[in-house]
Amino acid sequence: MSKLIIDVDTGVDDAQAIMMALAAPGVEILGITCCHGNTPLQNVLKNTLRVLKVCNRLDIPVYRGCGEPLLACKRNAGDYHGKDGLGDSPDPDAPGLDLLNGRNAVKAMIKMVKENPGEVTLVATGPLTNLAVAVQLAPNFHEKLKALYIMGGNTESRGNTSVCGEFNFVADTEAAYIVLDRYTCPTYIATWEFSCRSSLPWSFCDTWLAQDTEKAAFMKKISNLSMMRARSADYQKESTAGKGFNSCDTYAMAAAIDNTIITESEEVAVTVELEGTHTRGMMVVDYMEMLKKKHKVTIMKTVDLEKFKNLLMNALK
Repeated sequence: MSKLIIDVDTGVDDAQAIMMALAAPGVEILGITCCHGNTPLQNVLKNTLRVLKVCNRLDIPVYRGCGEPLLACKRNAGDYHGKDGLGDSPDPDAPGLDLLNGRNAVKAMIKMVKENPGEVTLVATGPLTNLAVAVQLAPNFHEKLKALYIMGGNTESRGNTSVCGEFNFVADTEAAYIVLDRYTCPTYIATWEFSCRSSLPWSFCDTWLAQDTEKAAFMKKISNLSMMRARSADYQKESTAGKGFNSCDTYAMAAAIDNTIITESEEVAVTVELEGTHTRGMMVVDYMEMLKKKHKVTIMKTVDLEKFKNLLMNALK
C-alpha cells in the first residue's frame, strides 16, 4: 500500500489529480493539506471538500494550511481556473468548512510523516509554502519522507505567469527555493514545459468526460472554463502545449502512483532564482555542476501517454 499526503491549491487540475489518486488501487491517502495558490485558501478548502464529496471520500482529513506566501505578493489563477478555482461552477449543496480537520496543515503533515517514517510520498501540486514551513518547524522532516513529487518550475525558462516563471514557483518563490535547497529525499519534478509537451488530445478529453458517471459530470462542469481557455489560439501559442489539454498537476500525481509512467528523465541539481527582474521564480538547472550541490532531483522528460490516459479514465469511473 502506497501512502500519500497531497498538498494542493485546489483548482481544476488539482481536482483531477486528487480524483486520480482516489481511484488508484493500492494507494492510501493519509490526508490532504491545503495552501493558497490557484484561488484564495478559503476556496481551496471548499473545493477540496467538494472533490471528496463527489468521490464519497469525505473520510479523508483535509487541513487548513498557509493562506499567503512567505514573502512574495499574493496572486491567483482566477482567469484560468475561475474565481472560485473550479470553473465558477458553484454547488449549493457543497460540504461546509465544519468538516475540516482542526489541526494545522503543516503540523499535521509533520505528524503523519513522523508516524510513518520512510513510507510517505508527498505530492505537491501548488505553491510550496506548507512544505517550506514544515522544514523550518521540523528540520529533519524531509529525511523521513519516502519521496517528494512536485508540479512546478521550468527547464527552458518558459514562463506561464512571468516571462521566465511557472505559476507555483512564482506564487511563492522563497518557498520553492527553500524546498529545493533543503529537501534531500528522492525528489521528482513535473515541470511546466514537460506537461505542455505531454498534453492530452482533445479527442481523448471528449471521450474522458463523456463517461456516464457522476464523477465525469462533475469534471465536465468544473473543466469547461479552463478547457475553453486552453482551446483558444492565444493560449496554445503561449503555453507551447500544441493541440491539446494540459492537466499540469496530474503528471506529478501519475508519477507518484506509478513511476513506470515516466519513460525518460534526468538527474540534475536545481535551485530557484530569487532576485532577477525577469527571472525571479525561474528554476535554475545546474548542468555544469557549478552549484556543487550533493542532492540532485529527477526531472521528468517523457511520459507513457497511454498509461497516463488509463489513470485519468479510471478517475472518473
